[in-house]
Formats: sequence, C-alpha cells, structure tokens
Amino acid sequence: MDTVIRMSDVHKRYGRVAALDGLDLAVAREEVHGFLGPNGAGKSTTIRILLGLSKATSGHLSVLGRSPWRDGAQLRRRIAYVPGDVSVWPNLSGGEAIDLLARLRGIDDVDAYRRERDRLAKEFRFDPRTKGRAYSKGNRQKVALIAALALPADLYVFDEPTSGLDPLMEIVFRQELARVKGAGATVLLSSHILSEVELLCDRVSIVRAGRVVETGTLAELRHLTRTEVSYARDGDAAAVPPGVHDVDTSGDRVRFTVDSDRVAGILPTLAELGVTGLRVEPPSLEELFLRHYGDDTSRKAARR
Repeated sequence: MDTVIRMSDVHKRYGRVAALDGLDLAVAREEVHGFLGPNGAGKSTTIRILLGLSKATSGHLSVLGRSPWRDGAQLRRRIAYVPGDVSVWPNLSGGEAIDLLARLRGIDDVDAYRRERDRLAKEFRFDPRTKGRAYSKGNRQKVALIAALALPADLYVFDEPTSGLDPLMEIVFRQELARVKGAGATVLLSSHILSEVELLCDRVSIVRAGRVVETGTLAELRHLTRTEVSYARDGDAAAVPPGVHDVDTSGDRVRFTVDSDRVAGILPTLAELGVTGLRVEPPSLEELFLRHYGDDTSRKAARR
C-alpha cells in the first residue's frame, strides 16, 4: 500500500492534558478516508499536526513521505485544506479572497486556475463580487472550498467541509470529491455527518480519547454491531430463530437483531418459518460510531 499519511504512536500533550495518546493512522494513496470522533477526541489536533501547524510531542509521522513540521512550507503547496469554520476578510470580495488563498499555495498555470475557479463558482452558485462581510456561513464555506478545489493537490484535508451548505451544494461537493479522487488525489475527511462519510469514504478511522480505536472499510467494521432483521407477522404467530437479540413482536412485524456474521446462517431457518416481507438492514455508520461512544453518552445522561 502506497501510504500518503502515516502516524505511529503519536502523542501530543498540552501540559498535563493528553490530546493524542498514541494515535496510529494510515491513509493510502487515492482513497477517501473518513476520520470520525466527537468533540475532544483529538481530530482537530491530528489535523493541525498533519498540516505542520503544531508539533507532536512524540511519535513517528509522515505526510507525502515528508515531515509536516520540518517540511511544512513545501508540503503546504501540495495540500489543500478546508476548515469547518471559515473566516474571510470583510473588505475583500469573495473572488479576491479565493485568488489570495490560491496565490498563497502557488499558481503554476494561471489560465487553468481561472477556468477552474469560474467553473466551481458556477457549480456552487457563488457570487464572487460580494464583500466578505455580507457572506453567510455557507458562502464563507464556499470561498474555502473553491480556493481548495480550483488548484490540483496531492492531498485534500476537509474538516467538516459541508458545514453551512444546503443539500444541493452538498451534492456538488460530493461530485467534486469524486473528481479529485479520480485525478489521483487522496482525501482525509473529518465530518460529524455520518451519512456523508458512509456515502463518500473508502475506509474509516474512529478516534476516541486521542487514539484510533477502529479502522477499516465499512464492510470490515460492520462486524462491530448487529444487523436488524424484520418480517411480516403471520397472524398471532411470532416465531423467531434461536440465538438472536432484542426481539420485538409488537405491531405487525417481528423485529430482532443478529450478529452480522450470523445473518446468512439464520436465513434457512427463516425460510422454514415461512416468513414473508423479509427485510435485512446492515448497521449504519452511525451505529458503528455509537458503539464506541454510547457508554459515554449513557454516563452523561445518567448525570443529568
């Protein structure tokens, strides 16, 4: 595997507070990698270290084969970054802000850049003539997205990139993400919109308390939770196969969960029961996420 991002046993401390506690992360070339975790889990600290904006306390890491701390200036020409909370210069127009951000990264082909910038402005329905002070959060987000996407990059780092965008613009973002991936770029996508990550990402890493607790493809991670099975209830009969969990026979359907690796094994039993209207729903990414953080949520709820 050609690895673009490699972090091994990375620690970051702020005084007595451990923001990262032995984090391991590997992102392969030409993949869209989801990076998930709640506030305080260490996502933003990880991104700052990868961008060379903060130095790890200890551990080994490389981005595009180089040290982000020692070689940050060179790497930032090859990396496009979009934060989740974008600020713009109030007295600059959106177009001027985009051009300034692009020049900071370096423009090799001015004509190609201008064509791509104008195309993106049209796709995102963005008016570049308006002053920054008048932009909504969604339009400020578009400034950063257009600036990042108008120039080619080897690595795109998106931290809550669709924050403030309406659903139509989210679709445009997904299309542009597919475009840069098709051009050979790598994407690290941090998002709290789990359905977005599930739709876009090839692999996912779940971070908790400064450590990656699970990583893999969605198919590989689905073993962590159970699959829901339901079928039409036949009169008063509510037979269920053995070895299942969370059985609910109320209403007009029988529902239960089963360990994901046992789904195929219960299908012959369901056939023998003569079930109709069978529905099998694999666990969503949200369920995978809550499996790791649900105990924290329960404890918080108990304290209220």
